[in-house]
Amino acid sequence: MAPTIRLSPAARSLFDEPLAITVQGLGPRQRVTLRSSLRDETGELFQACARYQAGDDGVLDLTRCPALPGGSFSGLEPMGLLWALQPQKPFWRLVKRDVQSPFLVQLEALEGHGDPPGQLLAQAQHERVFLRDGVRRVPVREGRIRATLFLPPGNGPFPGIIDLYGTGGGLPEYRACLLANYGFAVLALAYYNYEDLPKEMKEFHLEYFEEAVNYMLQHTQVKGPGIGLLGFSKGGDLCVSMASFLKGITATALINSSVANVGAVLHYKDVTIPPLGVNAKRIKVSKSGMANIVDALNNPLEGPDRQSFIPLEKAECRFLFIVGKDDSNWKSEFFAVEGSKRLQAHGKEKPKIVCYPGAGHYIEPPYFPMCAASMHLLVGKPVVWGGEPKAHCEAQIDAWQQIQSFFHKHLTSK
Repeated sequence: MAPTIRLSPAARSLFDEPLAITVQGLGPRQRVTLRSSLRDETGELFQACARYQAGDDGVLDLTRCPALPGGSFSGLEPMGLLWALQPQKPFWRLVKRDVQSPFLVQLEALEGHGDPPGQLLAQAQHERVFLRDGVRRVPVREGRIRATLFLPPGNGPFPGIIDLYGTGGGLPEYRACLLANYGFAVLALAYYNYEDLPKEMKEFHLEYFEEAVNYMLQHTQVKGPGIGLLGFSKGGDLCVSMASFLKGITATALINSSVANVGAVLHYKDVTIPPLGVNAKRIKVSKSGMANIVDALNNPLEGPDRQSFIPLEKAECRFLFIVGKDDSNWKSEFFAVEGSKRLQAHGKEKPKIVCYPGAGHYIEPPYFPMCAASMHLLVGKPVVWGGEPKAHCEAQIDAWQQIQSFFHKHLTSK
């Protein structure tokens, strides 16, 4: 019989779910190369490959057969063909813009371990989807709010979360909709460089974010009495500010976030928090033109920069800090530890800090390939984000569970 690639689930799966890959009908101990390919919505190609040897029965089961050296990864990695995908274009990051369409993954089994490998033995394709059946996607244009609300199947009400991304701006929806698949009402909130919002990151008014909080608190499908916040990078320090100044926030989860205000002036009523100072001389640029910006920010514990430290001791919520110990964007672990010290010094509960050795800055939902370097809008050149692919992948899987558990505990136990 001719070799065939068998997948489980067969035709489609959620992007953050494992996929079982098996090749049947090979010769005993036959050597093959498996290759995965995915094109993003701009047409850019991502690929990974791995070298394998089938079992004595001619079956190659990725849960039992380790990848041999010489490919994108080695060892027992059942999902390696997905997390090891790398862009063929330098400094390109895999992003999902239209969550209503799937990513299409092509899988090929090729003869031998040559470079390039030999003839095609079998192929298959698989859809990686972002919305579970029944999840509703609702564009929100109320007052100044520019957002998308994702509601799980069923009658609700559901625990509510506002989701904020980083300095890329726009309205990324993919993390919010994946989270909604697990029973949360999630509002992906744009805050600049989107529709009629400000084009640049110069200043932010917390009243805009307060509108979004009130929208969620008043929504019939959102279970009170409070909501959660989920923020990554710049979105994280905005979430810290929201938790510190706004009412109705019960739980705040932060992914590689700062506890000082960064990049733009923040206003709320009569309060102004200046951005943390930056010293461009501390940016290191490699021969290949990539910047390492981890030392660029000033210390928020020293001198006038102390005014940038967000008064998170005012917050009436629980905090979770997710930290990649190899974050090259800024000192996420330092920020988390200093935030924890400040909370405890004011008699608040110690936050949960989960640190991941080998994880870089862009901790995304599971199975997004690690982005080692890409363009930084504020720096104007490619920067390194840090991370080691396998450790980073494992961190993404665990962090996703930590975030869901944290919100289920603090938003549904009331």
